[in-house]
Amino acid sequence: MFQRIAFLGLGSMGAPMAANLLKAGFPLTVYNRTAAKAEPLRALGATMAATVTEAGAGANVVFTMLTDDAALLELTLGPGGLLSALPTGAVHVSCSTVGPGTTRQLAAAHAAHGSALVAAPVFGKPDAAAAGRLWVGAAGPAEARQTVMPLLEALGQGVREFGDDPGHASVAKLCGNFLLGAVIESLAEALTLAEKAGLDRVGFYEMLTSTIFDTPVYKSYGRLIATQHYQPVGAPPAIIRKDMNLLVQEAYAQAVPMPLANLIRDRLTATVALGEPDVDWASFAKRVSEDAGDFQ
Repeated sequence: MFQRIAFLGLGSMGAPMAANLLKAGFPLTVYNRTAAKAEPLRALGATMAATVTEAGAGANVVFTMLTDDAALLELTLGPGGLLSALPTGAVHVSCSTVGPGTTRQLAAAHAAHGSALVAAPVFGKPDAAAAGRLWVGAAGPAEARQTVMPLLEALGQGVREFGDDPGHASVAKLCGNFLLGAVIESLAEALTLAEKAGLDRVGFYEMLTSTIFDTPVYKSYGRLIATQHYQPVGAPPAIIRKDMNLLVQEAYAQAVPMPLANLIRDRLTATVALGEPDVDWASFAKRVSEDAGDFQ
């Protein structure tokens, strides 16, 4: 069914996702601007491409996992970009977290070209990607979604579909990231108050996550916040700050007040401004403790 699949963008998320496609037995051509990042996939059977057009030429399906809207637009629509190389009927699966406007712009370009776009952003950190435990949210033309479903299922523990409009998957991803940010902010506030009032910070976290908040999100992010040790890095603050900015823009466009989203974006902006690139984005929780003064 899949004569040629390509994967472009082999960062901390893209590389393990591509590896899981290879482990599932799918033929894969890979491309990354920094070619050395693609080398480990060669040992798993991947074919190396030297350019975007070489990767896309003759492909049935092409995955992209890129940092932001500008990178995705340039790689797809720019000179020597992916779209110019794709054959009629090909499907571009965009896993990047980008704005719904960007997704719809790409979908329109693909429709004019005779190809299709399926937006399939993912929830999960790099370790979840490596373990094949991502959650995938997919939207795009029904036939194209059906075509790529076996590939999406190889990436994670479940696929949730959001209909024919690819932009809906982008909105869902931004809203999901907002909810994760809200969890981090609320946990940081609660743990800071508990600690300042004399409770053991870690002990209080352990009580919460073994009782009323016994869920993976509260446990994983809560552990980082409770111990104030923001490693390993799931996503750096600058990346999720970009996502929160896209969320606020969409909220403005839809006339939806989101004061908490603005607060989270500001927390991340302060974290980026302080020069902390090598910590998980949950480290913006430190801003809560800083606001509470020196009490340790």
